[in-house]
Amino acid sequence: MIDMLRAGGFAAAAVALVAATTFADPSQASKIDMAPAVDALTEHAAATIDADGLAAGNVNDRAEVGRNGADSSTPADLATVAGRMVELAGAAVPRPRTLAELVAAYGDADIEDAEQECLAGAVYFEARSEPVDGQLAVAEVVLNRAGSGQYPTTICEVVTQPWQFSFVNATGRIPEADRGSQAWRKAVAISRIALDEAADRVPADVLWYHADYVSPSWGRRLNEFDKIGVHIFYS
Repeated sequence: MIDMLRAGGFAAAAVALVAATTFADPSQASKIDMAPAVDALTEHAAATIDADGLAAGNVNDRAEVGRNGADSSTPADLATVAGRMVELAGAAVPRPRTLAELVAAYGDADIEDAEQECLAGAVYFEARSEPVDGQLAVAEVVLNRAGSGQYPTTICEVVTQPWQFSFVNATGRIPEADRGSQAWRKAVAISRIALDEAADRVPADVLWYHADYVSPSWGRRLNEFDKIGVHIFYS
């Protein structure tokens, strides 16, 4: 009986430790979890603990207990049980989705209004060949400008402002994208992620960027934040 209590106490302590380290800081929860539902990445329905305190179906653990006898648990046995419980608890805790997973989750998102269409257009024409974090950074620069007080207050006005984005310089209008392309679907997903604040890549004071194959004089007056793909971002 004493050995059983010791085993139970050790296992309970292990679970308490996992819970404490996992949930100690709720502020780390991200809006990333508010994305549309996708198929579960891990199936936990079978992850149960039986009367021996072992993972159900684990033959090796059961055999070890059988050899030692029910009342002959050693610290090593208890450590094995506790380790198994830590593994199960850790696997059951959901992790934040990566940006690539979010893009897949938003893959069927539709354009909801003219503002999102302008944002998707900016992503498509400015960064469609860039990695997804570079595309998100471009979208966030547009949103940052609209909220900065230094630029127009709507997304479409920011994107079509003369001589700010090269793809509208000649006409002042956003060209027509290939809406049947995968690049457009990804741009739509990125625009929705940015508007939903489901993920972020650059802070709110990052308002400028340029390609790394040019060297505008204004870049020397700003603070370089990061280089993502071929774009250098500034605050």
